Amino acid sequence: MTNLVAERTHAAVRYEADGVILLRQLISPAETQQLRDVFIAQVETDRSLGFDDSLPEDDILARYPRFVHPHRHLEVEAGRLARKLMTDPRIFDVAEDLLGPAYAAQSMFYFKPPTARGQALHQDNLFLQAHPETCLAAWIAVDDCDAENGGLVVIPRSHKIQILCPEDVADPEESFIGATVPVPQGAPLVQTEMKAGDVLFFHGSLVHGSRANRSPHRFRRSLIFHYIPQASIEVAKFYLPLITSAGDEVLMAASAEGGPCGVGWINAGH
Repeated sequence: MTNLVAERTHAAVRYEADGVILLRQLISPAETQQLRDVFIAQVETDRSLGFDDSLPEDDILARYPRFVHPHRHLEVEAGRLARKLMTDPRIFDVAEDLLGPAYAAQSMFYFKPPTARGQALHQDNLFLQAHPETCLAAWIAVDDCDAENGGLVVIPRSHKIQILCPEDVADPEESFIGATVPVPQGAPLVQTEMKAGDVLFFHGSLVHGSRANRSPHRFRRSLIFHYIPQASIEVAKFYLPLITSAGDEVLMAASAEGGPCGVGWINAGH
C-alpha cells in the first residue's frame, strides 16, 4: 500500500509537469479479456451503441464504429461494464489525485481494427467545454498498442497552452476526422507503447491523436473515460448527466457549444 501511495504521489508531480502519465497494469488481464469479449460481441451483433461519424459503408470503421457513452446503456452488458469501470477506485481515485474531487463525464470505446484510420491531433477540452477548464482523460489499453497498430501519440507539456483552433487539413489516409490542431515543426511528438491493462491519464489540453492501424491482424481497442472537477460550473450539454464516484447522476449548468480558441504555440512560448 505504501508503494502505491508513493507511486500516485510521484505520478501527480509528473502530471503537473508533462500533462500526461502512464500507470502500468491497473486493469488485470482477466478484465481486459472480458472487455474484448463483451464489446466485440456487442458490435458484431448490434451496432446501435455506435456513434454516427458519417463514414461510407465500405470504411472498416462503419463496421466497427466507436461507442460513445456506453455507460448510459445499462440494458446491455457492455454498458454495465463501462459504468462499473468508470467509477472503479483504481481509476477514479487517480483522477481525483490529479483533479481534486471529480465527476465522470464520458465513456468511449474504440475498436480500431486492422486498416482502420486513426484520429488527428486534437485537445479534449475543445469538446467538453468544462469551465473552469479542464477535463482529464483515462485511456485504458484493451490490447497491446504501439506505432504499428495505431497507438496514441502525445505532445508532453502541450497542456501548458490554451485551446488551439483546429484546421481542416488532416491527412485523410491517416485520420477519419478532417480537423487537426496546428502543431509547429519540431514539436516533441511522442509515440506511446502500452500493454493491455495500462492506463494513460492526460490533461484535457494535451495535444494527442493516433495514426492508422497498419497491423495485418491486431486490433487496437481502448476504453476511455473523461472526468471533470466538481468545482466546474458548467460543461457541454452532451456530457450531462455526470456520474459521481458512488454511481449517482448529477447535473450542472450546460456551457455554450464551441468556444474561443486559445493563443498559439509561438505566443505561448513553445
